Amino acid sequence: MENWDIITIGGGAAGFFASIQAAEANPNLKILILEGSNSVLDKVKISGGGRCNVTHACWEPAELVKFYPRGGKALRGPFHSFCTGDTVAWFESRGVPLKIEEDGRMFPVSDSSQSIMDALMGAVANAKTEVRTSHRVKDIQVEEEGFTLECGEGRTFHTRRLMVASGSVPAMWKILQKLGHTIGEPVPSLFTFNIRDERIADLPGLSVPEAVVSVVGTHLTSTGPLLITHWGMSGPAILKLSAWGARELHALKYDFSIQINWVGGMKLQMVEEQLRSAKRNLARKKVQTAPQFQLPRRLWQKLCEAAFIFPDLNWADLTAGQLLALAQELTQGQFQVRGKSTFKEEFVTAGGVELDEINFKRFESKLIPGLFMAGEVLNIDAVTGGFNFQAAWTGGYLAGQALSQD
Repeated sequence: MENWDIITIGGGAAGFFASIQAAEANPNLKILILEGSNSVLDKVKISGGGRCNVTHACWEPAELVKFYPRGGKALRGPFHSFCTGDTVAWFESRGVPLKIEEDGRMFPVSDSSQSIMDALMGAVANAKTEVRTSHRVKDIQVEEEGFTLECGEGRTFHTRRLMVASGSVPAMWKILQKLGHTIGEPVPSLFTFNIRDERIADLPGLSVPEAVVSVVGTHLTSTGPLLITHWGMSGPAILKLSAWGARELHALKYDFSIQINWVGGMKLQMVEEQLRSAKRNLARKKVQTAPQFQLPRRLWQKLCEAAFIFPDLNWADLTAGQLLALAQELTQGQFQVRGKSTFKEEFVTAGGVELDEINFKRFESKLIPGLFMAGEVLNIDAVTGGFNFQAAWTGGYLAGQALSQD
């Protein structure tokens, strides 16, 4: 049996960051990272299309917590200890400056996730922390003076303190549940909607800058860019809706209707007025060739056809019924969702260890002293944009500081 001061389960963002913090705060500690797969930092590598969306340019904890459908309240205090600015400063101190994009997402100036991976791997190496891949923990025993871990094939480890940053791995949740923790049912979050509808057929890649999307019959609504895809709809408006509605949409078995306002939330009456104005001012022009509200031409044409406004119709010839039908398509069009598609590489789960069982000053279990957790193993998840990584950096920082204390 090998003996260690700290063992971290999980070679992802939270696990690496916690181990680095502990090692740098107390260089005398003997620290081991165990990763079940054959590589580490996989989500860091593929995040943001290989650029790594490190965090988001939201600097105030009170604002930052609003991007977490689950866990925002618990993270408010921790964000006061380690927030976005601290993340930026940490990576810049390791030679990796970050930049802010128009939508607030932050990436390394290099536009390569390898820069972030190199910084983390370098910090681990400098701290003489050992990393072992292909070591999947199969059992944890709580003992009077620490923990014993079984990895199969006779590989057994003992540690005084244990950090669990395994991500959304059901097998680890089962082990933690056996130890007494409560696990919130895991369901998918951050997914796109599968929709087959003539109004968006043949329009993949087309987007609108601001749409309002609501799930019919619920309180769920979201605003933001919307992207039409080969399989339906995606973009921030859809992804945010899927995150906030993760449990409700799961209960609906991903079979529900959405209502879309394509024109930035303009009311029906206001849209009708603008269409009447266009009828007066563009009388001799074809309706389909004179799109309004800065909508993409092909989408405008599809919505016109849905309102029975065909290519040869002039604005002057619009009936009151056609005008109303077009206004309704623009502001209240309903689409049937039948299923979801997930980003398998960047899969995010709503669920995990219930938050009332964690001391968020230290990210330590309230039930088992010496057991620490951070990242997606907890029932914390965020909308897309770098927020999930920020929760990992913050949790890793506070857990690491606590782990370092003898």
